[in-house]
Amino acid sequence: MSANNNKIPRVACLVALICDMLQCQTHGANALKRPPMVTEKTEDAIAKALKYLATRQNADGSYRDQGMMGSYPVAMTSLAGMATLASGSTPTEGTYARNLRKAVTFILDSSQQNGLICRPGNDEETRSMFGHGYAMMFLAESMGTEEDPQRLARLRWVVQKAVDLTGKSQSRIGGWIYTPDMDGDEGAVTITQVQGLRAARNAGVAVPKKVIDVAMKYLEKSVQPDGGIAYRVGMAGSRPPITAAAVACWFNAGEYTNPMALKALRFCKREIGYGQSRQGVWGHFFYAHLYLSQVMYLAGDKEWTKYYPKMREHLLATQEEDGSWNGDSVGTVYGTSIALIILQLPYNNLPIMQR
Repeated sequence: MSANNNKIPRVACLVALICDMLQCQTHGANALKRPPMVTEKTEDAIAKALKYLATRQNADGSYRDQGMMGSYPVAMTSLAGMATLASGSTPTEGTYARNLRKAVTFILDSSQQNGLICRPGNDEETRSMFGHGYAMMFLAESMGTEEDPQRLARLRWVVQKAVDLTGKSQSRIGGWIYTPDMDGDEGAVTITQVQGLRAARNAGVAVPKKVIDVAMKYLEKSVQPDGGIAYRVGMAGSRPPITAAAVACWFNAGEYTNPMALKALRFCKREIGYGQSRQGVWGHFFYAHLYLSQVMYLAGDKEWTKYYPKMREHLLATQEEDGSWNGDSVGTVYGTSIALIILQLPYNNLPIMQR
């Protein structure tokens, strides 16, 4: 009896040792999977934020923020969808597959007869082209993972209609403005259309080359002497957030050595900075870094190693206890989605933002 009792502590110690070894191996494996500069704390923050975002999804698949700017369900659902795709989940597999499938369905159901992706009857209706551009991008990014032929056909049809609507609503000088029928243009809306169109083309949807070429000319016409981009062609004064978005468009097109893009990038580094909230982007911090982060990542390791650690630490320090960020007074879905996109860029899961 005493001999058996003596064996129990030894067995317990052996079990504990094996468990410790397995934990160390698991921890080591996770560390190996982490891209450079993505720390364990970063992974924890990402996991917490993804869980928070999932809790904010409505039964119809939408995400809605009721911040100071109003409610924009198509834009918010598309940004939240992009943030979730960045985690590696897809509409068919992964931890958040169900959330993504519901989000895609909501955006598909938001497609209007004329091709505009919008939910009438809320604040979004007066700024519908913002959500339309983000929706084009989100649906296009989801197409490559869809396994159901019928659903893929519907995705392609909706994205093609959206592309056609964007082409028809382009202004005479190449830009876009808040709604399809306003016959005007400004930089922020123009950039959402360009990225949406590029994502659609990358997914194999027919996009007229002329539409994108004229849009890029619009950005060139908006360049200011200091290298920044104006709010609208013909206006004076550079807008740092719009400048970062314009550089992202140039880099998406592979124009990494374009002199205008490089000068605009220098302007962004000076005016937006790395993780600081400078006066030039006051009120648009998250919007500015949504695009500057893409630019720095696409620019290569030299720029990325300067940018990411500082931005990472800023985001980790400002994350709320529930896992969220309140972005630019728009709301927590908006802020959390953008923070997640930035923090997860090193995983290289979003085709439109891949190196």
